[in-house]
Amino acid sequence: MALETALFGGGCFWGLELALQRVQGVAETEVGYSQGHLPNPTYDAVCTGSTGHAEVVRIRFDPTVCPYENLLDVFWSRVDPTTLNRQGNDVGTQYRSGIYYYTEAQAASAQKSLEVKQKEFGDKKKIVTEILPAKTFYRAEEYHQQYLEKGGRNGAKQSARKGCNDPIRCYG
Repeated sequence: MALETALFGGGCFWGLELALQRVQGVAETEVGYSQGHLPNPTYDAVCTGSTGHAEVVRIRFDPTVCPYENLLDVFWSRVDPTTLNRQGNDVGTQYRSGIYYYTEAQAASAQKSLEVKQKEFGDKKKIVTEILPAKTFYRAEEYHQQYLEKGGRNGAKQSARKGCNDPIRCYG
């Protein structure tokens, strides 16, 4: 099984990570920072908004079980692509929505999916999700990894079981 890699920014990385963990064919997820200019950033540094990084989820997946387009569907279902530098109550450049591609095929699929999504909004709202080549990924601190599956801040573990449709509570 030859795994491929995908990278998405969708606001706070915890909820998006859990949604992607639940997808058949996803072998591994990890959260971190990308698209910025500071090497090896910390969470505190990224939260200042001065590093240029987005909070992201890196996914290793089996494309024979989970085509890249399935990951795009999950991404679009988890973000408001019309809010710049914001997802829900989380505000800042690190919370921007982005699809960061590793191959030209991913770039083409991402652009096509954005065009389909924009048609759903029509002229009412413009999608501001960025589609850019993936830059260096920096793994976030260990306590951020699988945060919601481990119980989040309230100790209430959430299922990462494949196919699980339980609602995702963003902060645990």
